[in-house]
Amino acid sequence: MQAIFNGTVLAESDDIVVVDGNPYFPREAMRAEFFRASSHSTVCGWKGEARYWDVVVEGQELPNVVWSYDSPKPDAERIRERFAFYRGRGIVVN
Repeated sequence: MQAIFNGTVLAESDDIVVVDGNPYFPREAMRAEFFRASSHSTVCGWKGEARYWDVVVEGQELPNVVWSYDSPKPDAERIRERFAFYRGRGIVVN
């Protein structure tokens, strides 16, 4: 599976975990040069606290479109150290 923004592959892996309809990539699949840590966070009742990244490619920025649960609650343990993308905001995941 790949995550692509304007023809640039942001992440690619065959090791995908799907939770709530969102494919989660392993952290090592992240092409770090296109990600910038964000101060944004959210809380999910059953997964825990999510941290976010912005995507920046050739001067184009998509704020807070990538998230992960670094310390998930027990029921979401399978997505620890994985990340997902908001689709429909410029990133194609297929």
